Amino acid sequence: MKTKLMAAAAALVVSFAPAPLLAGADHGRHTHSAAFSAGEPGDASKPSRIVQVTMTEADGKMLFTPSRVEIRSDEQIKFVLRNSGELDHEFVLATTEDNLRHASSMKNDSNMEHDDPNAKWLAPQKTGHLVWKFTKAGEFEYACLIPGHREAGMIGTVIVK
Repeated sequence: MKTKLMAAAAALVVSFAPAPLLAGADHGRHTHSAAFSAGEPGDASKPSRIVQVTMTEADGKMLFTPSRVEIRSDEQIKFVLRNSGELDHEFVLATTEDNLRHASSMKNDSNMEHDDPNAKWLAPQKTGHLVWKFTKAGEFEYACLIPGHREAGMIGTVIVK
């Protein structure tokens, strides 16, 4: 009996273990594919350039400041995030296609909070950070995927050269 209870508890822990927000994710229950679309998690012990990003609401819009960042390929960035607004916001770094797909799945689960290598959910007046290494050139984005926030303008662009 004790063994069956221990096995059931272990299965429960495994099924609810957090997984990173990855390309091709299916968020019926946070299952993910094997690759990030905008690079890879950085190494916090290595030097990185700091980019401060503020999240807020103003005049009926939701905003990231700055709304555009330019980065060199293979550059490691520490995004220092501050939610200066009155609502919860999040920062999800991916391709536009991946973010749109994930935003669609969040409409069914608007309470889904992210604290993954490429995503951070912040309550009002809170701060956080994530370290990211951009391993390929291209255009990527950071967006708030809470239903209605992206549509209200909460999107930023990352240009990797």
